[in-house]
Amino acid sequence: MTSGADQAGGTDMSGGNLSESWLDAVRWDAAGLVTAIAQELGSERILMVAWMNREALAQTAATGRAVYWSRSRGRLWRKGEESGHVQRVRELRLDCDGDVILMKVEQQGGIACHTGRHSCFFSRLEDGQWVAVDPVLRDPETIYK
Repeated sequence: MTSGADQAGGTDMSGGNLSESWLDAVRWDAAGLVTAIAQELGSERILMVAWMNREALAQTAATGRAVYWSRSRGRLWRKGEESGHVQRVRELRLDCDGDVILMKVEQQGGIACHTGRHSCFFSRLEDGQWVAVDPVLRDPETIYK
């Protein structure tokens, strides 16, 4: 039988641990969330920071595709569900305090930010001003129709 992760083209990183006890090692905040950092595999560039709840992290580990908790939408958010800019998760790490998840990802389409840029960290502080230093790769109006 083929697993759901195989059908989705992902890799089950949970080690097939059906009890999901590995999730208990995460220090969830009062809202049941944990900070999640998406880092590009290879370049090691930070692409974005978002939130995950227990279900999002479990789905991410099971499918190999980044799933976040959208605080503004109040629901799970599968990265790329609207834009097509899916993040394929190749490795999950937990920091020393257990309160931050690091995901090493392959960014599909080269765009991680809703502004149409490669990374959400496109502004640099210069002379007391935030300056956009990375180009818009695609107009967001053409991404989100």
